Amino acid sequence: MTGEEILALYRSGDRERAFGELVKSYSERLYWHVRGLTGNHEDTDDLLQDIFVKIWHSLPDFRGDSQLYTWVFRIATNETLNFLRKRSLRATFGLDSPDVTARVTDPDPYFDGDEAQRLLSVAVAKLPPRQRAVFHMRYFEEMPYEQMSQIMGTSVGALKASYHFAYEKVKDYLLRNFPDRF
Repeated sequence: MTGEEILALYRSGDRERAFGELVKSYSERLYWHVRGLTGNHEDTDDLLQDIFVKIWHSLPDFRGDSQLYTWVFRIATNETLNFLRKRSLRATFGLDSPDVTARVTDPDPYFDGDEAQRLLSVAVAKLPPRQRAVFHMRYFEEMPYEQMSQIMGTSVGALKASYHFAYEKVKDYLLRNFPDRF
């Protein structure tokens, strides 16, 4: 179902069905988007619940300046970046493990990639949260810069620069730590 159809259901008063269609239409793409930023299934599941609640409570304020898809992804990205900032703060004060890569490299029943993919995931997990988001959207989701700009609230030029720096950091990390594999 399209974003316009979901909004029409919501505005017509069929809110229960609108919520079901919203979750059905966006949950898988949001799952992989958030999962790429957090690095693990448990955090992603918890975040998705919070994200859908926030989307639902904010839906009356949706002005239609962008597509529903873009608006939903902006909320998901912002919530995930906030989560990552809080996790980083907690690690700074010794309340959480500071090493994000430990979560990425742990065996995961939902991860089905080969060794190169695992090493790439470790390298991406080392990036700062905003660069990780930009890298993930561009490299893994192949999202156009214009769409990323709407989601991130940043200019296309800034995103291109951020992606370039993230790409170079990932490449340097892989070459420095695994020179025999890359």
